[in-house]
Amino acid sequence: MKNFSILAACLAISLTVEAQQTIFNVPSSDITPANRIMAQVQVDFNREQVRSMSTLDYGLNHQWEIGLNLYHFGYQPAEHHWLRNDTTTQIPYAPQLLLNAQKAFDLTENLHLGLGGQTGINVPAQHKTAWVGWAYGNLAYDVADKHYKTVAGVYGGNHRYLADGPTVGIHLGIDAGIWYEKVHVLADWASGTHDYGQLMVGAEVYLGKHLPLALGWRRSNQDGEQALVLQLTYSPD
Repeated sequence: MKNFSILAACLAISLTVEAQQTIFNVPSSDITPANRIMAQVQVDFNREQVRSMSTLDYGLNHQWEIGLNLYHFGYQPAEHHWLRNDTTTQIPYAPQLLLNAQKAFDLTENLHLGLGGQTGINVPAQHKTAWVGWAYGNLAYDVADKHYKTVAGVYGGNHRYLADGPTVGIHLGIDAGIWYEKVHVLADWASGTHDYGQLMVGAEVYLGKHLPLALGWRRSNQDGEQALVLQLTYSPD
């Protein structure tokens, strides 16, 4: 019951504030339709903490979107306290309040370029707020009327966002609609030995046309740490 209460608190608080829509960890480069809203919340369960990453995006004209993020909002059961960090880059600063933006360009009917990023500040714990930021460029290719999609790109960010490790790298992702808008297979990977560098694999089941629920497995590049990931998305597409 206690663990359920902690999860409920993470979901409730993160959804009140809510980067771009992700496959799991890597931006999908999908653009929220103009004047529509996309919301996504992801909860990560590992041996040391329960952590949420939340997003709210609003679609603009000309394939632009903007939004808000609440990242690295977590609870550490063994220590009985909420995750707060503004002193070390061994882990990302946390929690993080971010603004995001993304612009898409149609190169061909099936090939698209997505440029985006997110920037903001951490919620201070012992010291003060500091700037955190991250940006990327993705090529997204879809086939079979968007039932299958792959993403490949490069990213860069500061240590307060990523944690210690390379500040630039590559990331890849796939969204395979085996039974389109019913059951999808999802996978993504990012290079690097920091918090963002990880492999994630899972499946997504649509509770409704606009409400997919995904369950995944995560493995860290740095130390092989594993976790269970739950992700709920509201997509207006």
